[in-house]
Amino acid sequence: MKILLVMPAIKPNASLYEKILLKLTMWSSITLQQLSALTDDKHEVKIIDENYEKIRYDGNYDLVAISTFTSTAFRAYEIADRFRGKGIKVVLGGYHPTALPGEAKQHADAVVIGEAEGVWQALLEDAEKDNLKPFYVSNPVSGEEIISPVENKYFSVVKGVEATRGCIHKCNFCAISNSLIGCKFRKKPIERVIKEIEDLKCKSFVFYDSSLTIDVKYTKELFKRLKELNKNFACFGNANVLARDEELLKLAYDAGCVAWAVGFESVLQGTLNSIGKRNRVDDYEKVVKKVNEYGMALIASFVFGFDNDTENVFNETLAAIHKWNVDSIGVNILTPFPGTPLFRQLDNEDRILTKNWSKYDLYHVVHLPKRMTPEKLYNGVKMLAENFFSFSNILKKIFGKKFDFITRASLSYHLFTSRAVYKAVFKEKEEIVSKENLCKAIIRI
Repeated sequence: MKILLVMPAIKPNASLYEKILLKLTMWSSITLQQLSALTDDKHEVKIIDENYEKIRYDGNYDLVAISTFTSTAFRAYEIADRFRGKGIKVVLGGYHPTALPGEAKQHADAVVIGEAEGVWQALLEDAEKDNLKPFYVSNPVSGEEIISPVENKYFSVVKGVEATRGCIHKCNFCAISNSLIGCKFRKKPIERVIKEIEDLKCKSFVFYDSSLTIDVKYTKELFKRLKELNKNFACFGNANVLARDEELLKLAYDAGCVAWAVGFESVLQGTLNSIGKRNRVDDYEKVVKKVNEYGMALIASFVFGFDNDTENVFNETLAAIHKWNVDSIGVNILTPFPGTPLFRQLDNEDRILTKNWSKYDLYHVVHLPKRMTPEKLYNGVKMLAENFFSFSNILKKIFGKKFDFITRASLSYHLFTSRAVYKAVFKEKEEIVSKENLCKAIIRI
C-alpha cells in the first residue's frame, strides 16, 4: 500500500513570524517516525508534518493515518474529511482520539485507541483486505516493544529521545498519565536508547519522558552510559526526588545535563494535595539550590486556575519564584483535557466554557474558575509571564549564577524564546468567554 502519515499543524493559519517562532521552539515529534518504523518494508510510507510541509491532497494514497492531540483535533478532522471525500481510507490516533474515540470516528474509517505499537500490524493487514474495523484498542505495550523511530527528515532545533514512556503519578489534570497511552510506566532497554542518541545528528537533545526520576536506578545507569557520548541534554524530573538524591544530580551533570524541567504546578500546598501531586512546597527552594549546586539550571512549570486559586496567586507565585531564585519558568492556564478526571469533574459541574478544541492549548481559558473570573485568570498569567521574562530579569538570570558556557547558553535560549512565545500567545486581548456561555459565566460568578 501507499501510506501517508500526517501530523496536523499546531496553528494552520500562522503568520510568517509565528512560523519562524514555531521552527525555533517546537519540539520535533517522533510519533510519525515510530509509525514508519512499525510499517513493513513492502509498503511505501510518506511522512508529512504540517508544521514543516504543506499537505498535497493529490497523492494516490491507499491509507492516511493522522496523529492528533486535543488542540489540533479540529485541524486533524478537516484533513481527514478532505481525504475521505476523495475515497481514501483514514485512520485517526493519538491522545485526543483515545480520549474521545466516538467523536474521532465521525471523521475516520478507523480509530486507534491507545498506542499504535499494539495494533498497527493488524490494522494494516485489515486495510490491505479492505476490511478495517471501526476501533483498534491497544493496551500499553512493554518497554521492549516501544519502537525506535526512523530518522526525522525535518530540521528541528530541538531533537527528542524517548527512554521511558508513561507516568505513575496520576495528577488529575494530566492528559498523559490518565490515557491508555501513558497510564503505565515502561522502560526501553538502555542499549537501544544509547543507540538512538548516538544516531542523532546533533550535539544536544531533550528527553521527552514525562519524568526521568520515576525509576532512579534505571536513570542512573542510563546517565553513566551517556557520559561516554559527550552530548548535552535537558530532561524532566520530580521535585521530591531531586531534592534528596545528590548522586543522581552528579551523574546527570557528568552525563551532559544542562537543565531539569520540574513541575512545581503551584505555590499552594493545598492545591498540590487536591490534584494528587506529591510535592511539598517547602522543598522547592532546596530543589533549586541542589540542582544549581551541581551546575544545572532548573525550569519550574506552573499551572493557574485551580479551585484554590484566587487572583492573589499570581503575586504570591512571583514572590516565591524570585525568593527561590528559579532560573526559568513555564506558565500554563489549567486546561481540562478530555479523558482526565478534571474534565469529567468540570463537565459534570457545567463549568466547561467551550469545547472548541483548538483553544485547548494551555493559553486560553476554557473553563470557569471557582474563585476568580476567567478574565482575571487570563490577565494574571499574562502579567506573570511579562514580569518574569522582562529583559532586566532575563539578564539577571543569565549572569546571576556560575554556570558553565553550555548551561548558560542553553538557559539564555530558553529565556529569550520563552519571552517571544508568551508575547505571541498573549499578544491580543483574549475573548475569554464565548457569547453562548456569557450568561452562564455571569450567573456562576
